[in-house]
Amino acid sequence: MRAALADSVALGASDELITTGEAARLLGISRQHVVDLCTAGDLPFTTVGKHRRLRRRDIDLLKDADLRLTRDQVRSLLLSHAVAGRLAIDPEAGLALARLNLEKMRGASPRGAAKVWLDEWAQLLEGPLLVLLTALTSRSPRSRELRQNSPFAGVLSDEERLSVLANLPSARQTDDA
Repeated sequence: MRAALADSVALGASDELITTGEAARLLGISRQHVVDLCTAGDLPFTTVGKHRRLRRRDIDLLKDADLRLTRDQVRSLLLSHAVAGRLAIDPEAGLALARLNLEKMRGASPRGAAKVWLDEWAQLLEGPLLVLLTALTSRSPRSRELRQNSPFAGVLSDEERLSVLANLPSARQTDDA
């Protein structure tokens, strides 16, 4: 997998230009929706003659994760970055508190999706620190769901949390993220 990625980068495959129809097939959406995304400025393109061409890399990014975040998701992501910074400085204290919080959360008899995400946190808290930090700071749908059930309450001081919230980007800035 890693070798294939390295080869595609070396060969410039990620800069390959594709048609709107090919992009639509890759994304599982209509060609017209791809055109609408281009027109709205949400998907960069170039023109060849009168036809739009899109970089494969841009389509892969869009396919791998929905890049638009709601204001609440941006808030959650920024707070998680601050938690990740705290964990990088003092992993033992942060992980101990998260384990305690997780135990309390599990004791509240969660069912359904919440239980699934709490089980996922349990595995992450016992795994490598870098995997945990990636889960905390990723923009992926999986990480978004994990952050909704985060056991890291109390890792940041009130002052740190308020500082992050004071620097929350405006709605327009979140669209450009």
